[in-house]
Amino acid sequence: MDVSADEFEQTLPLLQELVQGADFVGLDIEFTGLRSNVSGPQQISLFDLPSEWYLKTRQSVQQFTICQIGLSVFSSVKGESNKYIAHSCNFFLFPTTFGILDSEFSFQASSVQFLNQYGFDYNKFLKTGIPYMNEEQEKKIKHNILTRNWRVRSSVDKDQIKVVIDEVTRWLDLAEEGDWMTLDGITGFQAFEVQLVLRQALPNIWTVLEDQGGPCLYFQVIVKKVSKQYHWYLENTSSDRESCWKEKILLSARGFSVFFQMLAKAQKELNFPRVSNLSEVYDVLNSDLNPTKNSGPVIVHASKCEKYVETKCPHEAAYDAFLCGSVLLKAAHLLLERIHSDGCPAEPSFSQYLDVLSPYINQVNLIRAGVPKINFSGPDYPSVRPPILIVRVERWPGVSEQQVYREFQNLCKFDVRRLTQNQFLLLTNKFKDVRNVLKEYRGHQSLQVSLYRYWRHSPDVTCLLQVCGVITTWAFVALLLGRPGP
Repeated sequence: MDVSADEFEQTLPLLQELVQGADFVGLDIEFTGLRSNVSGPQQISLFDLPSEWYLKTRQSVQQFTICQIGLSVFSSVKGESNKYIAHSCNFFLFPTTFGILDSEFSFQASSVQFLNQYGFDYNKFLKTGIPYMNEEQEKKIKHNILTRNWRVRSSVDKDQIKVVIDEVTRWLDLAEEGDWMTLDGITGFQAFEVQLVLRQALPNIWTVLEDQGGPCLYFQVIVKKVSKQYHWYLENTSSDRESCWKEKILLSARGFSVFFQMLAKAQKELNFPRVSNLSEVYDVLNSDLNPTKNSGPVIVHASKCEKYVETKCPHEAAYDAFLCGSVLLKAAHLLLERIHSDGCPAEPSFSQYLDVLSPYINQVNLIRAGVPKINFSGPDYPSVRPPILIVRVERWPGVSEQQVYREFQNLCKFDVRRLTQNQFLLLTNKFKDVRNVLKEYRGHQSLQVSLYRYWRHSPDVTCLLQVCGVITTWAFVALLLGRPGP
């Protein structure tokens, strides 16, 4: 099921009810890009510690925006043993443009091409995306609205605004003080923006919002002709009723952020180690290769969420979210059976699944990194990776890290880091790559490759030994000079 901005507020109560009653949820997020093309120290490398890897990734992805969130809500079926029903939803998102908020973000060509390949609908993202804002933006806009310290950068079409102002201006020419008119058909927080624009553009009018009812915010904007003095008085006088509208409009402007904060508070999300190809893991767990295939949990799709019964939609957010939740359940069942020598309990409960999954909570799988995963709840696992190689370059003046990388890229993939002017460190995540390079470059005329040894190759150690050597030499000379003659 796809949910757009027009449907979100109407669907929100149902979504909240589903999440509150769920056993767990699967979540997938699609971005307009993932890793920016940075170079130098900001580039992700196998040399990075887990904390460095995470911070670089976080900093990189913040340049892009979320274009789609997929949610699959799994709830156990009452009266049926080990059976779950999944409600899967796609949410197209677009950053809020409201008041002073006007987000900037980037697209990465490869990511756009990739999502296009799998049928991603960019029209829904751009035209009907649900607004959202982060906590810092929310605090700022709330403060500005409630303290009347606002500046308008309208998301309403400029031509539409011009038509509205022209209409009100023509009416003002014939109206008398105290007369009023209505502007119909303005929905959501755009109604608030329209009235702000009118109040700033026309000092002899005042505006009031009238709720037209219904599941979504739908207003009439009432325009009243007043004196400039009375306009000033109203502008600087608090109104409980207007504050209520502002809170309601702010709720609409927050959009998907309201639901996501509720989702986080419900604490239904669990992280499970994932490999690079989620679809293959799902297929294996549903195949005869899984010894618990016939005894494991049964998962069915809810009505109105049956798109994925017969259709595979890889990299569509809701589909990937469904795969995540399904893999979680089936992997938990597999683990539960392995720890029970007498077999898995006949009717395992979800709480038993949680117990067997507890060692993996808050651990995120890493692909091609120095450690297999990041542990957000404690110390990271020790790195188990191949030894570092050191390359000494001769007869190649001015050689760069990129040139060294290209030298080895046809044989294997190394991350390269300069050690000295003519020495470079190579690090891979495959032991066979180390063996292949040592064998291939044995006796090479320009590149001397060997295993890196800290006490032998580190510039700091070399400098320290040189200093110690100088001190020892001078101490010996001083000793000789200070010795009395025969």
